[in-house]
Amino acid sequence: MTWFKPFKKASVQQVSRLSKVAAISAVMGLSAFTGQAIAKADFELGYPEKEELTIGFIKLTDMAPIAIAYEKGFFEDEGLYVTIEAQANWKVLLDGVIDGRLDGAHMLAGQPLAATMGFGTKANIITPFSMDLNGNGITVSNEIWDQMKPNIPKMADGRPQHPIKADALKPVVEKYQSEGKPFNMGMVFPVSTHNYELRYWLAAGGIHPGFYAPHKGDTSGQIDADALLSVTPPPQMPSTMEAGTIYGYCVGEPWNQQAVFKNIGVPVVTDYEKLETI
Repeated sequence: MTWFKPFKKASVQQVSRLSKVAAISAVMGLSAFTGQAIAKADFELGYPEKEELTIGFIKLTDMAPIAIAYEKGFFEDEGLYVTIEAQANWKVLLDGVIDGRLDGAHMLAGQPLAATMGFGTKANIITPFSMDLNGNGITVSNEIWDQMKPNIPKMADGRPQHPIKADALKPVVEKYQSEGKPFNMGMVFPVSTHNYELRYWLAAGGIHPGFYAPHKGDTSGQIDADALLSVTPPPQMPSTMEAGTIYGYCVGEPWNQQAVFKNIGVPVVTDYEKLETI
């Protein structure tokens, strides 16, 4: 199995032919500079094609580069007048970039890939900048954590041994199934790394995360599932878990730590640890 470490990217819409040329020129310019060791650029950067931009984001720690550029005036330094707008969820954000309501956005890595392939709405999206490498975690509610703890190996000082595997969750899921209760968990978007990571982690512990069958018209991802995964917007993860609608989730920061601060849940594994659980 080949594992690609997850990351998020900032994406901008291909708003015109000029923007396409600019993107291609940047790549070719870098190649020419590297290969020929050009000491002095023989071109000048022109005026921005569009000076007033609206950039969307989801309330996550990895949108920090956008916020810092906005607060520190880095956009203005480049002759750009930028408005940044929080979006309700990843679907609203993606649609905004595709239909032109947003000029660019902090976006899930899988979204521009899926859009380019035509999964959902087909669109050409340029991805110029990676904003995050790893940074996701899986959190469970306090109730679930208390039931998992007897199944987790302990270190010499009595603390849980990390990384915590989904093996410890399996007896809990089986208990819920025997009582006729669905075991619900949240992830942020179908083509998100969060979805794939949560599924890998569960499957490695013998918990079936469900199949997708789009050729049969079923895109729920819950076929034959032991744990039912559904989309929950990141800022709503803690409150949805606190309400008992879901028992855990996979999301980026600060929403894992938010569960800790609110004393409603426990982060059990992070991206960096997940490889060791598979």
